[in-house]
Amino acid sequence: MAIEIIEEGLHTTIQDQGRLSYQSYGFPVSGPMDEFAAKIANILVDNDPNEAVIEMSFIGPTIKFHQQAIISITGGNMSANLNEQPVPLAQPLQVKKNDILQFRTVKTGGFGYIAIKGGLDIRKVLGSRSTVVRADIEGLLDRKLSVGDILPFSHSYYTDNQLNWGIAPSLFRYIEQPVTTIRYMEGAQYDWFDNDSFEHTTWVASTQSNRMGYRLEGTPITKSKEEQLLTEATTFGSIQVPPNGQPIILMADGQPTGGYPKIGQVARVDLSKISQLRPGQPFRFKKITVKDAINLLANRDQLLRTIHRFVQEKWGGIKLWQE
Repeated sequence: MAIEIIEEGLHTTIQDQGRLSYQSYGFPVSGPMDEFAAKIANILVDNDPNEAVIEMSFIGPTIKFHQQAIISITGGNMSANLNEQPVPLAQPLQVKKNDILQFRTVKTGGFGYIAIKGGLDIRKVLGSRSTVVRADIEGLLDRKLSVGDILPFSHSYYTDNQLNWGIAPSLFRYIEQPVTTIRYMEGAQYDWFDNDSFEHTTWVASTQSNRMGYRLEGTPITKSKEEQLLTEATTFGSIQVPPNGQPIILMADGQPTGGYPKIGQVARVDLSKISQLRPGQPFRFKKITVKDAINLLANRDQLLRTIHRFVQEKWGGIKLWQE
């Protein structure tokens, strides 16, 4: 029971919800750039929301199925087609042995996700199946996927039922209609900078952005206080300001520590939104409180639980078979 990469994408990797508790050893948490889309992909096939998925970046791969499977595709629109026929996003899909699933250059957003019902059967490293490209790990978790790679999955499911239901497209409006405001909280060195210029500047991510960090371009931020900073902890969404005044947002593969001062921290609920912004798409920052950020995240998690219950009810009425 496996799938095979027969054409590689630009940067296709395996990601679960991250490698926790190893930052002190130099490992990034990693995980999906768009946590929301990855969880929805798993929920649609009735997996644990934190199960490993295939993450595609900007140009998707072509995949051959060596066994029947039930899958879902979420995130950026990469013109997915199955045996040269277009397939929808955000709903479960049944594929057969020898089917070919092909993706193209992304039309909206930057990252897409494939979940396979039952999950990928890949050995965990330090408690996670997330890829760390620059780590010395034997197997598939130290590099992007390439032609000839075989990814085993746990179970081969199929059904005689029609899988003609899915998730409302409005949930992914942040991808189809890119947001113009990213919410953030004050960082540890917030008062070192001219904060008005930070919020009033229209920023874009440069083409040098990647899973480690998004380098922003706009009017450089000026310092109001000259201080020296010792290296300190960072996290996904930390907004660092290097000497040139052009911020860097640390992303999923960002280093565990950094020596640049931090003007802010992107609210977790908006990490998916910033991840799906493409280079050149303009946005501004808006400051919120920690309490606001917690409430926004709680509301999103409640939405995920509601969707999960709905999907579990749908699967409860579907007869499944295993090969």
